Amino acid sequence: MANAIRALAMDAVEKAKSGHPGLPMGAADIATVLFTRVLKLDPADPHWFDRDRFVLSAGHGSMLLYSVLYLAGFASVSIEDIKSFRQLGSRTPGHPEVEMTEGVETTTGPLGQGIATAVGMAIAERHLAAEHSADIVDHHTYVLASDGDLMEGLSQEAIALAGHLKLAKLIVLYDDNHISIDGPTSLSDSVDQVKRFESAGWAACRIDGHDPEAIATAIATAQTSDKPSLIACRTTIAFGAPTKAGSEKSHGSPLGAEEIAGARKNLGWTSPPFVIPDDILAAWRTAGARSRDLRAAWSKRVAALPAEKRAELERRICGEVPADRLAAALAAIKDRLAADPKDRASRAASELALEVLVPAFPELIGGSADLTGSNNTRPKGMSVMTPDEPGGRFIHYGIREHGMAAAMNGMALHGGIIPYSGTFLVFSDYCRPSIRLAALMGQRVVHVMTHDSIGLGEDGPTHQPVEHLAALRAIPHLQVFRPCDAVETAECWALALAAAHRPSVLALSRQNLPQLRDAKTDQNRCAGGAYELLPAESGPARVSLFATGSEVAIAVAARKRLAERGIAARVVSVPCFELFFDAPEETRQAVLGDAPVRVAVEAAIRQGWDAIIGSHGAFVGMTSFGASAPAPDLYRHFGITPERVVEVALSKLQAL
Repeated sequence: MANAIRALAMDAVEKAKSGHPGLPMGAADIATVLFTRVLKLDPADPHWFDRDRFVLSAGHGSMLLYSVLYLAGFASVSIEDIKSFRQLGSRTPGHPEVEMTEGVETTTGPLGQGIATAVGMAIAERHLAAEHSADIVDHHTYVLASDGDLMEGLSQEAIALAGHLKLAKLIVLYDDNHISIDGPTSLSDSVDQVKRFESAGWAACRIDGHDPEAIATAIATAQTSDKPSLIACRTTIAFGAPTKAGSEKSHGSPLGAEEIAGARKNLGWTSPPFVIPDDILAAWRTAGARSRDLRAAWSKRVAALPAEKRAELERRICGEVPADRLAAALAAIKDRLAADPKDRASRAASELALEVLVPAFPELIGGSADLTGSNNTRPKGMSVMTPDEPGGRFIHYGIREHGMAAAMNGMALHGGIIPYSGTFLVFSDYCRPSIRLAALMGQRVVHVMTHDSIGLGEDGPTHQPVEHLAALRAIPHLQVFRPCDAVETAECWALALAAAHRPSVLALSRQNLPQLRDAKTDQNRCAGGAYELLPAESGPARVSLFATGSEVAIAVAARKRLAERGIAARVVSVPCFELFFDAPEETRQAVLGDAPVRVAVEAAIRQGWDAIIGSHGAFVGMTSFGASAPAPDLYRHFGITPERVVEVALSKLQAL
């Protein structure tokens, strides 16, 4: 059965003339034990909520996963898909993609992401089990990780968090083949991974990765541990290949016809390419169906729940955010703002919004990377998740931004949870690879990123984001919100939660902002991405002022000064570029208007703004890093003021 994996991997990589045959051949025994004797899953229902999760963190070895999905009977992968490995439009891309192939639990390829995402899955399982009981949620998360996964710094953040939270149902099988692309791992690494994991609070052991009984016994032991477990499986990369086994030459290149012929002989595999003998395929299919009765029993338990509890569970599983409940929550937030209009930092406005949203949506799980008091992500009364209290809804991630972002992806992928977390916007760089994957996978995660400009003041240029908004806006499918006041902040939160298949970033201010919007409105004006906040007075607009966040108030002040000079100007708030660009052309043009002069104001770099103001539009913002000083001094120093906006607008008008 293991040799069936090896044969399919060799043949598919050879036909594609591209891929990584070494890992599937080396880890075939591990995968065979997992999928035929351990994993609780049913190919007939790949989305069964209480299935075990399997994460191939070493995504380059994707043919391992595609092979077992086909062999176990998943309809998503046929033998024709195997033959189309790495081809345009196939369901077997070079690295596993969750939205493309049923049975794939997460998109992997960037090393370290899989194991860190799996930590989030294990967090979700433990939390939901505490909330709903083990009769409804009781499964493990298994990971196959490579040397490269464990070399990436992200893995340290992940394993430290998992060990701290005692995620006992997380089991990592380490494909310890001692080979990387450059050659032996000893060229660059001498870490004892067993001791490393033990120091992080894991149970850890070493076994022969080609001994099925040793693999099964180690997994059984791990299943009874009160800690997460690492099983270091000593394997030979490209097991069976006559000259390339144990060599980096089998890592990322086809073996070649002669080597494959030799491997077939060594393995005793006589079938032609892409042909699995009937008895072996039948054994695989029987093993794949062995959990069908468990799934049926689970379905009966869910059906026996009280109607209200069952409906809520099913809503959580499918990720539905009821529009009426969300609208009621937004209205309640706006009522509070209408009753107490005042200057608020948008980070404080976010906390006010969460005070309503968190009780309304029990699936919200919050957190912060050791900046809770600065990010305002823990509203009053929100309990903390600990090893002894897994039902808590707030996670102290520690200073682990990358691990936090990856774990959030895992929680979202697991289902039943909408994760959000906080850090400073400048540290989005630490989160970026995981945010990019969230966008690629279409997962609803919400990143609250405060201290969004030079407005944070004295901490200086190391902490003042300048290029970060542009960098985040460059990620396809990511919503980047930068609200101008408390009302917009509430509306942006509602939009982030309503976006079932898009991640969001809320870029929020440290400094207080005036409440520019009337809270007494049911309309979510941020939904279009941009809208006219203030129209021109006394005639058609000659100047359109576009701004986001804290700079909208600057644009409002500039409009007033221009009016005093007899120049009609309008102000357009642009809380979300992505939603604006998604709007119909006619809608966008109406918002852009026909004023001859367009000026954008944002305490960040210009990149991205030309799509709104055009290459001939004027921009008032940053062209360098910031500096350490009080925020008002910095705005004056860098010329982001109403006076400067007026000066630029007048210059453009005179040039007409």
